Amino acid sequence: MSAKAPTVYDVAEHAGVSIATVSRVLRRPADVREATRERVLASVRALGYVPSASARGLAARRTGVVGLFFPDFDAMRETTSFVPDRSGTVPVVRDHASDDDGAAGSDLLYFDEVLRGAEIEAWRNGFVLLVGVGRGADSHTIVSDIAGRVDGLAVLAGSVPDEMLEHIARRIPVVLIAGPRRDDDFDHVSVDNRAGMRALVEHVFAAREADGMLYIRGSIETPDDIERYEGFQDAIAAHPIETRPGVSVVSAEFSRDRARDVATSLVSSGHIPDAIVCANDQMALGVLDALQAHGIAVPGRVLVAGFDGIDAGRHSVPRLTTVRQPMEDLGRAAVHVLSGRLGDPSQPPVTLRLPVSVLVRESTAP
Repeated sequence: MSAKAPTVYDVAEHAGVSIATVSRVLRRPADVREATRERVLASVRALGYVPSASARGLAARRTGVVGLFFPDFDAMRETTSFVPDRSGTVPVVRDHASDDDGAAGSDLLYFDEVLRGAEIEAWRNGFVLLVGVGRGADSHTIVSDIAGRVDGLAVLAGSVPDEMLEHIARRIPVVLIAGPRRDDDFDHVSVDNRAGMRALVEHVFAAREADGMLYIRGSIETPDDIERYEGFQDAIAAHPIETRPGVSVVSAEFSRDRARDVATSLVSSGHIPDAIVCANDQMALGVLDALQAHGIAVPGRVLVAGFDGIDAGRHSVPRLTTVRQPMEDLGRAAVHVLSGRLGDPSQPPVTLRLPVSVLVRESTAP
């Protein structure tokens, strides 16, 4: 017969602290002094104590879990074959550079940062983070399933129909990430996309009086893309009429591959604008790929700029001018707001608008 499992009372007695202190260490470790926290954790290890999530949930009528829902990733392709290797050999192959290098979907890079922030804040607040990815027609089923397992849910704005969110919000708190507040009662966490894009385009104008400018949009159905395009239009409208450049607008669905194709077509046609502004960094990197492959100098011949501030932009050649948005802070803020809502469900809807900044690098500045 196995020994009786240790309880929270046993841990408290072993560590010489109260049960409440043990609970704080396990659920909100940052709120407890380091010496006390280490003493309690040492007792947990010595006794082999494992908290009972089900018991805790029944007592508090909570699961201790918050959810984060993402829409489909273009980068998640079902190409991996999980076939065991029984040969015992390790192949050595030459890795040749190709057009696909570094072309992972933009969603993966953006969401990776948001996810990291959400994980950090969930840990700080004593929650477990449950992440779900909606893929195709099953996305509605997935978000409903996640909502049934968590105390609160953070969702990318525009990825779930409003009527479904309203249904979910009758039972648990919902926080929308990205995009402006509309006529709803949800909590919102976003960045100032419109002001950021306007400031970026104004910088491009200051760097060079462009005769022609191309703006590459992402997905016109997303709130972020709509706001960024509005910021682009604001900057164009503020420019003196007699010196406004000829403007073209295309969409590349936030994809590096598609933006590369757009830029390649421009080079083939011979109609290359003086400046190309993209609604995210991945598309801007795709433009740089194509221009570099055809010997088009950046910024000598064309200025190129993006939006997001992903790490790849710091390592591109030339380094990419961009609007940096605090992606990790978006994830942290979403979970922070959820935690606050769970603590006080009656508070008015929260709107957090995080600041952005323009990072001027060599793609627009010689």
